[in-house]
Amino acid sequence: MPTVVTRLADETAYLGAVLRSGLLRPGHPRVAAAAARAVRAEGPLGVTLALPLARHPGRVAVVDDAGATTYAELDARADAAARAWQARGVRAGDKVGLLARNHAGFLAAVVAATRLGVRLVLLNAEFARPQLDEVAAREGVRLLVADDDLLPGAGAPLGRLTTRPQAGLPGGPLPAPAEHASIVILTSGTTGTPKGARRQQPRGLATLGGLLSAVPLRAGGTTVICAPLFHALGLTHAVLASALGTTIVLRRRFDPVVALNDLADRRATGLIAVPIMLRRILDAHDEEGGAADLSQLRVVFVAGSQLGGALATRALETLGDVVYNLYGSTEVAYATVASPADLRAAPACVGRVVRGARVRVVDDADADVPAGVTGRIFVGNALPFEGYTGGGGKEQLDGLLATGDVGHFDTAGRLTIDGRDDDMIVSGGENVFPSEVEEVLAAHPGIADAAVVGVPDDEFGARLRAFVVVRPGAALDADDVRAAVRDRLARFKTPRDVVFLDELPRNPTGKVLTRDLV
Repeated sequence: MPTVVTRLADETAYLGAVLRSGLLRPGHPRVAAAAARAVRAEGPLGVTLALPLARHPGRVAVVDDAGATTYAELDARADAAARAWQARGVRAGDKVGLLARNHAGFLAAVVAATRLGVRLVLLNAEFARPQLDEVAAREGVRLLVADDDLLPGAGAPLGRLTTRPQAGLPGGPLPAPAEHASIVILTSGTTGTPKGARRQQPRGLATLGGLLSAVPLRAGGTTVICAPLFHALGLTHAVLASALGTTIVLRRRFDPVVALNDLADRRATGLIAVPIMLRRILDAHDEEGGAADLSQLRVVFVAGSQLGGALATRALETLGDVVYNLYGSTEVAYATVASPADLRAAPACVGRVVRGARVRVVDDADADVPAGVTGRIFVGNALPFEGYTGGGGKEQLDGLLATGDVGHFDTAGRLTIDGRDDDMIVSGGENVFPSEVEEVLAAHPGIADAAVVGVPDDEFGARLRAFVVVRPGAALDADDVRAAVRDRLARFKTPRDVVFLDELPRNPTGKVLTRDLV
């Protein structure tokens, strides 16, 4: 466990990182006082708008498909939403479901939730009606706040309200809520019904400071957020960017050409995306002959699924040393971040442990393994997982949470993910992780996308099946795919089966839906 000296050193480092980012600035007592009042009343999420409102209320907060919204306008929109929720009977501690795509109304709803002290359940915008009804009932959602075009017949006990701007309701300033808001983020649900992860607002500077110590995010500028806001990656960066006074560019649906144009036309300094989105933006960039000027980019932050060495190298070569890859999950939050230098040295890695986090790699007897040896990964940090809302949790070891992944540290302290613990197959007595084969296929110039799974085999117990999407203009057959793997890996890791698809089934965070691969 961290000692007092270690904690003091960490807090000092966090404060330094926060000051360097411009989130807090010496000599601005009025701004600091506004932030302190907001944190006391609403918790750390209160600074989402408190800081930019105290500094520059007229600055553009969000650009979306409907146009531009200033911080003052976003504040008024959030206030009107909170009053509309109250008029429906919502009180502190109630659960409100938010079913929305990326736009200013999403962020206004998050702020409204903090002002009322509600528990905001972020619902996947891709839900079908049965899945929405099941999750909303399990989570105890009392009011549904939704985009008008998303499942229009769906509701909750207190009804349904739109995410569009609400007409102002009379009343003075909203009083401080009886309790601080919390947010329920659903797991990706790639193998079953998504689960709700319980987590309170963070305390202290550890969460912000840890991230800002590893990634040079700065106040001002413009950030294009392609990742969905209903998942942790998009939400975290939307809240942080708002507090930093950054203009956020959001689009209801991801389009790589639109994203590329947003980056170039708005001289964006940041991009937040899952790996498949980054790859498609790079594809669009190549198809346009590299004409888009992306020289203003300072941070390309990627998380949500495996980046992979081939894509990491391609992004660095195209964009420069601006790519940062975070490893974490809905349950464990954050664990490691790979800097551009890390990705140059070890492209497939997920980087070094974030300051204040703890990561252990252990064997089946729960003993730490040496560098280079694969083991199960356990993580702990300042955002402890409180269990699933429907009951149950994850395996723990000395206060650390199992990620479900296996991986190894190298001698420089960089972590590499070797695969999912439950994805490993035993074929003819040999252990095989599909992700290793996927990495080889991803590097093939003729392959646009690939996924590898294990399937039963009467002779070997299990065998690999590769699902491949061929790049336009490329000509590949099954033997070519097998040869690409056989030339790089042991023969027993070569897929016996090769299936060609037009595209892989993926969820909004870019993870392959293996249950849909047959």
